[in-house]
Amino acid sequence: MSPTQDLSQAVWRKSSYSDGTGGSCVEVADGFPGVLPVRDSKVPDGPALFFRRAGWDAFVTAVRHDRF
Repeated sequence: MSPTQDLSQAVWRKSSYSDGTGGSCVEVADGFPGVLPVRDSKVPDGPALFFRRAGWDAFVTAVRHDRF
Protein backbone atom coordinates (compact mmCIF):
# COMPACT_ATOMS: atom_id res chain seq x y z
CA MET A 1 0.00 0.00 0.00
CA SER A 2 1.28 3.42 -0.91
CA PRO A 3 1.47 6.14 1.76
CA THR A 4 -0.53 8.29 -0.66
CA GLN A 5 -3.53 5.94 -0.45
CA ASP A 6 -6.82 7.78 -0.97
CA LEU A 7 -8.72 7.76 2.32
CA SER A 8 -11.46 10.19 1.23
CA GLN A 9 -14.04 7.37 1.15
CA ALA A 10 -12.83 5.63 4.29
CA VAL A 11 -15.40 4.91 6.97
CA TRP A 12 -13.76 5.66 10.29
CA ARG A 13 -14.76 4.19 13.66
CA LYS A 14 -13.49 5.04 17.11
CA SER A 15 -11.48 2.49 18.99
CA SER A 16 -13.34 0.89 21.87
CA TYR A 17 -10.28 1.75 24.00
CA SER A 18 -10.57 5.51 23.39
CA ASP A 19 -11.80 7.54 26.31
CA GLY A 20 -15.48 8.50 26.19
CA THR A 21 -14.97 12.19 26.92
CA GLY A 22 -14.18 13.20 23.35
CA GLY A 23 -10.50 13.59 24.17
CA SER A 24 -7.99 10.89 23.37
CA CYS A 25 -9.65 9.10 20.47
CA VAL A 26 -8.06 6.80 17.97
CA GLU A 27 -10.03 5.99 14.84
CA VAL A 28 -9.49 3.10 12.45
CA ALA A 29 -10.84 2.39 8.98
CA ASP A 30 -11.64 -1.11 7.80
CA GLY A 31 -11.75 -2.22 4.19
CA PHE A 32 -8.09 -1.92 3.26
CA PRO A 33 -6.74 -5.42 2.58
CA GLY A 34 -3.73 -6.30 4.69
CA VAL A 35 -3.43 -2.94 6.44
CA LEU A 36 -5.32 -0.78 8.91
CA PRO A 37 -5.29 3.02 8.65
CA VAL A 38 -5.26 4.73 12.07
CA ARG A 39 -5.74 8.43 12.79
CA ASP A 40 -6.26 10.89 15.63
CA SER A 41 -9.95 11.84 15.73
CA LYS A 42 -9.06 15.36 16.84
CA VAL A 43 -7.26 15.90 13.51
CA PRO A 44 -9.50 14.17 10.93
CA ASP A 45 -7.80 15.89 7.99
CA GLY A 46 -4.35 15.09 9.33
CA PRO A 47 -2.15 12.14 8.46
CA ALA A 48 -3.05 8.52 9.03
CA LEU A 49 -0.65 5.79 10.04
CA PHE A 50 -0.84 2.45 8.24
CA PHE A 51 -0.21 -0.75 10.18
CA ARG A 52 0.03 -4.24 8.77
CA ARG A 53 -3.10 -6.04 9.87
CA ALA A 54 -1.20 -8.87 11.61
CA GLY A 55 0.88 -6.36 13.60
CA TRP A 56 -2.20 -4.38 14.64
CA ASP A 57 -3.99 -7.56 15.71
CA ALA A 58 -0.98 -8.57 17.83
CA PHE A 59 -0.91 -5.11 19.42
CA VAL A 60 -4.63 -5.21 20.28
CA THR A 61 -4.26 -8.71 21.75
CA ALA A 62 -1.38 -7.50 23.94
CA VAL A 63 -3.44 -4.51 25.14
CA ARG A 64 -6.38 -6.75 25.97
CA HIS A 65 -4.11 -8.98 28.05
CA ASP A 66 -2.59 -5.98 29.88
CA ARG A 67 0.93 -6.61 28.53
CA PHE A 68 1.86 -2.94 28.42
